[in-house]
Amino acid sequence: MRRAARGAAAMLALVVGAPVAADAPVAILDARLEEPVTRYDHGVLGDAVEWGTLRLWVDSCPGCARTDVQETVIRLPESRVFEDVEARLIGLDPRAPGAVMVVESDLSRGARLSLYTGAGLLAATPFIGQPHRWLAPVAAADLDGDGTLEVAYVDRPHLAKVLRVWRLEGDTLTEIGALENLTNHRIGWDHIAGGLRDCGGGPEMVLASGDWSRLVAVRLEAGYLSARDLGRYGSAALEGALACR
Repeated sequence: MRRAARGAAAMLALVVGAPVAADAPVAILDARLEEPVTRYDHGVLGDAVEWGTLRLWVDSCPGCARTDVQETVIRLPESRVFEDVEARLIGLDPRAPGAVMVVESDLSRGARLSLYTGAGLLAATPFIGQPHRWLAPVAAADLDGDGTLEVAYVDRPHLAKVLRVWRLEGDTLTEIGALENLTNHRIGWDHIAGGLRDCGGGPEMVLASGDWSRLVAVRLEAGYLSARDLGRYGSAALEGALACR
């Protein structure tokens, strides 16, 4: 379906600047990281190649009888890269995701978590503050059932190992919780471990303990993050936990 729509889509190229608020509801049909670049010598994901652009396919009239798709290319300046394994479609309605979540790194200030729409940058967390410092996304969902979207990542999963949760309100991300001694990535991995599950009792984030010995489930409830042990960590155990087995 997306391939048929892409042929007729108009393309708009954007250069990243200040955040842009989206005025009308849209649905992002797909997003991809493109244009490999080697200007950032970090290699935390296993090689020295990162991404210079984010391509979006946006339906500007979700629910209309005729799909109106616009193809947007967001190109970063030479001082930044997308340092991630994928571009994630996010939103409160999984049938009509309204934003894309991706790790964006500055060559002198390190990583931040950025949310993009077809209009450009919607919101972002602060850069960590120095080069070769990264974060690993965990989830984007209404984690506490209050009707607003939260995003979560592990801040420096190889060093600080802090889970941080931010709430999106309009075009602003506000940090609402943090929990130490958790991780979801090892240096050189081309993937991020863990993620989000709901086994019938509400959303839980599944991660590893800081020393990779235990599986941990984390909930956001009443403004607080709480963790519980799920047993010994292992790839099969992680797969089973995410599948609620």
